[in-house]
Amino acid sequence: MDILTSVLGLVLGLALFLYGMDVMGDSLKKSAGSGLKKTLGKMTSNPFKGFLLGLIVTCVIQSSSATTVMVVGFVNSGTMTLLQAIGVIMGANVGTAVTAWLTALAGIDGAQGALSIVELLKPDAWMPILALIGICLILFVKRGKKKDIGTVLLGFAVLMTGMDFMSGAVSGLSKDPAFTQGFGEIVTALESNPILGVLAGLILTAVVQSSSASVGILQSLTVTGAITYGAAIPIVMGQNIGTCVTALLSSIGANKNGKRAAIVHLYFNIIGVVLWLSIFYIVNAIFPLGLVDLTTNMWDIAIIHTVFKMLSVAAIAPFYKLLGKLACLTVRDKKGEAEEHVNLLDERLLATPAVAVERATEVTAVMADISCRALYDSLSLFENYDSKVADSIRELENKADMYEDALGSYLVKISAAEPDQRDSKQITKLLHIIGDFERISDHAVNIVESAEEMRDKKFEFSKEAQAELSVMRAAVYDILKLAEIAFAENDVELAADIEPLEQVVDDLKDKIKANHIIRLQKSQCTIEHGFILADLLNNFERVSDHCSNIGGCVIEISSYDALDMHKYLSDIKHDSAAYQKKYAELSEKYKV
Repeated sequence: MDILTSVLGLVLGLALFLYGMDVMGDSLKKSAGSGLKKTLGKMTSNPFKGFLLGLIVTCVIQSSSATTVMVVGFVNSGTMTLLQAIGVIMGANVGTAVTAWLTALAGIDGAQGALSIVELLKPDAWMPILALIGICLILFVKRGKKKDIGTVLLGFAVLMTGMDFMSGAVSGLSKDPAFTQGFGEIVTALESNPILGVLAGLILTAVVQSSSASVGILQSLTVTGAITYGAAIPIVMGQNIGTCVTALLSSIGANKNGKRAAIVHLYFNIIGVVLWLSIFYIVNAIFPLGLVDLTTNMWDIAIIHTVFKMLSVAAIAPFYKLLGKLACLTVRDKKGEAEEHVNLLDERLLATPAVAVERATEVTAVMADISCRALYDSLSLFENYDSKVADSIRELENKADMYEDALGSYLVKISAAEPDQRDSKQITKLLHIIGDFERISDHAVNIVESAEEMRDKKFEFSKEAQAELSVMRAAVYDILKLAEIAFAENDVELAADIEPLEQVVDDLKDKIKANHIIRLQKSQCTIEHGFILADLLNNFERVSDHCSNIGGCVIEISSYDALDMHKYLSDIKHDSAAYQKKYAELSEKYKV
């Protein structure tokens, strides 16, 4: 019965450990928010900086598997090259060792019979305080980073409680003669055959899907006093190979480079294990170290874990390009195969909403460029009609439609992942903006159709009408350029210049229509000319409206929690002296 109770305690401790790690990791990713996005935005081909990036991100989110899965997503989407990914993966492998040092705190022993500083470092002394602070933040803070920090603290408390449960359960088992004898035989077998130790660590980590959790289990088993260095070293090395399973599973469905990133992670650990395990046992055979038979504690496991990772980086980093070539040889390019479609919105990034939002923003900027190119090209058709340009505009419009569909679905999925308040606002902005850019590409096609109608009917506007339309096209071109840059650079000042120019476009539309009526009365134009002119002016005016919406999104969501576009536009038109001044300048610039 005692054995059953201890085993159930071990299982309960493992469950709490895994749950605490999952909660803590998710909350750390949320609380990191824009900081994590900024760090990931500094990707570089410099392997040392890539190493630091992987190290920092993994220390922040406490999971090398999560970092590697993100890297697979970045490589798959074309955001990161394979060579850039190698440095990040190496950094992630070292960064995950931090968790082993945190869980080793459960093994602190204080001075006998006295309250020492060391005793105060034991989790039992301060974990209840962290848990209390965490639950208070969760209960009494509605949302934001403080609530996320509360969840991190509570998750860490649960993790350490699980570690304590596992240690206590194993401590109870160590008093049972049957368990002690059986466990001793297993340890002896692992000492005599390191390959079995590697396989044991690999399988355990693959099952629990976390090297930190499997290292925590090994640390808890050290309280039996039976885990020696001879058994611990191969197990720890096997755990490092086992952690690659998560990234390998994630790479299923990825393109060739995404698969190669996962393979790099696997090869890095396999090479490290083969190299250092061989060196260790060769040296031990020639010069017996006396280390193999020494028993370990929690801190020793953390040291083994960290030293192995750092030695692997030191040995493999100089040959990182060869590691990339090895991955390319494993996942080969097929002869005559067309270039793969790059998955710009990789769903692997959804596990980290802040990163997924950043990626969606980047892809929206790509869509914006497509829509704006379509409109810019359409404006040129009235000076020099080209059927190839007209066809390319229609292709761009189809492409913009596909981007809108993909982005809309992706943003909805990010919303379901419970992003923080700032990212939720960005999602709201993007959902509005992709619709506006898609409509701009539609208007580009409408303008093409007007140009084609004029060509087919051999119509030509009067010189006065052509001059007026030239001014209107210049105004539309400029307002579209303002909207595109304001969004891409999140420039509030540029966005503020959009609304007065939108009003100028409205004024131009009314003025040109009025002038057309006068010309019609003088028989200088025909009614059919008027139909085409009206279509063009309506399309120009609607493009400027969409630009106004884009500018309003950039400004208002930077300033307010809610999106109330109509109120914002009304306020700046009636209450802003800067608006009136800019409007007067632009009215003079675009005069007909």
